Amino acid sequence: MQVDFFETLGQMLGSLIRFIVDSLDWLFSLFAVAGHNFVDGLAAALGMDRSILNIAALVLGLILLVGAFRAFFRRSIISGIILLLLALWLLSFIIN
Repeated sequence: MQVDFFETLGQMLGSLIRFIVDSLDWLFSLFAVAGHNFVDGLAAALGMDRSILNIAALVLGLILLVGAFRAFFRRSIISGIILLLLALWLLSFIIN
C-alpha cells in the first residue's frame, strides 16, 4: 500500500517537473526564433550577410556614429568629424 502511494507521488512530481521543463523550453525557443527572425530581417533590410562579425561591426559602427553626434553636441568638431568618418567607413563596408 505504501509503495503505491510513493510511486504515485513520484510520478506526480516527475510530471510536474517535466511540465516546467517543457514550458521553459517552449519559452526559450520562442525567444530564440524571434531573435533569429529579427536578425534575418535586419540583415535583409540592410543588404548584408547574416553573420556574427557583420552584426558586431554594425553595432560598433552605430556606437561610433552616436559618439560622433555626442562630440558635435559638445562642440568638439575635429573629434566629431573623425568619429563620423570612421563610422561611415565601417558601415559602408557591411551595408550593400
